[in-house]
Amino acid sequence: MKFGDYPKAGSLDGVTGFRNYVNSLGLDMPCDDIVAHGPQSPLAQPLEVDGMKIGHRLAVHPMEGWDCERDGRPSDNARRRWRRFGLSGAKMIWGGEACAVRLDGRANPKQLVMTAESQSDIAKMREGVIEGHKEATGEDGDDVIIGLQLTHSGRFCKPNDNTKFESIIAYHHPLLDKKFGVPADRQPITDDEIKRLVEDFVVAAKRAQACGFQFVDIKHCHGYLAHEFLSAVDRPGPYGGSLENRTRFLREVVEGIRAEAPGLKMGVRLSAIDSLPFKPDPALSQPGKLGPGIPEDAKLPYRYAFGGNPDNPLEYDLTEPKAFLEILRGLGIHLVNITLASPYYNPHIIRPALYPPSDGYHPPEDPFIGVMRHLEVVRDLKKAFPDMCFMGSGYTYLQEFFPNVAQAVVRQGWVDLVGIGRLVLAYPDVLHEILKGTQPNKKRYCRTFSDCTTAPRNGIVSGCYPLDAHYKKTPEFKQLTAVKKAM
Repeated sequence: MKFGDYPKAGSLDGVTGFRNYVNSLGLDMPCDDIVAHGPQSPLAQPLEVDGMKIGHRLAVHPMEGWDCERDGRPSDNARRRWRRFGLSGAKMIWGGEACAVRLDGRANPKQLVMTAESQSDIAKMREGVIEGHKEATGEDGDDVIIGLQLTHSGRFCKPNDNTKFESIIAYHHPLLDKKFGVPADRQPITDDEIKRLVEDFVVAAKRAQACGFQFVDIKHCHGYLAHEFLSAVDRPGPYGGSLENRTRFLREVVEGIRAEAPGLKMGVRLSAIDSLPFKPDPALSQPGKLGPGIPEDAKLPYRYAFGGNPDNPLEYDLTEPKAFLEILRGLGIHLVNITLASPYYNPHIIRPALYPPSDGYHPPEDPFIGVMRHLEVVRDLKKAFPDMCFMGSGYTYLQEFFPNVAQAVVRQGWVDLVGIGRLVLAYPDVLHEILKGTQPNKKRYCRTFSDCTTAPRNGIVSGCYPLDAHYKKTPEFKQLTAVKKAM
């Protein structure tokens, strides 16, 4: 099969055709023939974690819109998005969206920020989730768990201008510095500045608790600052070198939250594996058409991919991720959301898709291989830590086969919670329909056109432009159309 000839999910002949195709790729992907509904369904089973009762196994990932107010308060679009999270019927809303702990830590000038001024508006936005859930299900929401994802964007900070990085780095990276324009004389964040950042996380967590959030996610994924600490093997001092030092930031944040916000639960969204950054193959790229992704050249051993094999960083090695989970267990944190890599430098790993975002490349592998990588990593971690609650990622590309695979992996104990991201933007009520036994509408499934990523990469608010009429009616739709034509 040559580049670009991957079949679309909708072209496969039902569950049998889907299973035959993934088997032809050498993938032993679980997939049930029939999706059950009612109280005996594997997806309908409740779950208790750290004293929190989660009503069933379908969940929503953090989904940013790059559309809040410049001062960090929610916008009308953000409030609508969160309400639709509630309308999905999901019982776990992991983070809602990434919320910066201070203004200079934003990944874009319109990112949500937890401040004294934004706190009451964020609390009302959280209430909108419960209102949406009641409207969709008729239930009071006692078994709905809503967390807030706390973040600092590190080398991907763009707090003032969507086109300009204002990077705050943990260390100088041999490949990412050049790729994202970090000057050689840029000083990494100092130990004293890290101490102040720990305080910012703790203050934000206290405010989140006052807003009614049951837990906060201490974000360790996608190349943002806390995740970058995990690969800071060359950083001198107490926050680099050994894994103990590389997790010191996490431990100090946890200690501070426990002291200042007693009773607030904590979770971690973790990029369990990382890889080399990828770029479009220049030999196969054409004007107006990106080539397939190829890895950047790197000197071996490459020690800067947490969860990667230093001698072959295109392979993963779960030794350090398992050690990290052991640290979480020792901290009394049992709630973990597993994702992979980074959308900035290897989007095909984090979000398997057929169509690339504007700053990406065409997939170098069949996207179903990428989905299976997500499933396998979570399966292996769950097997090693059966007492922990794992939420999985990477399901959207399955499209109409999502319910069959989701039920199978939960039934077989590969994962505890199945999370969806892009799919909830296109089709939020699909989760409730699956649980009720209603046949989902195939025309509403996300087909991974990547508009929700291309838009913010070009300074436009995110959303599902192909399928959500709300965004089709906006001026931004015309802007996005012009951007894609230029591509």
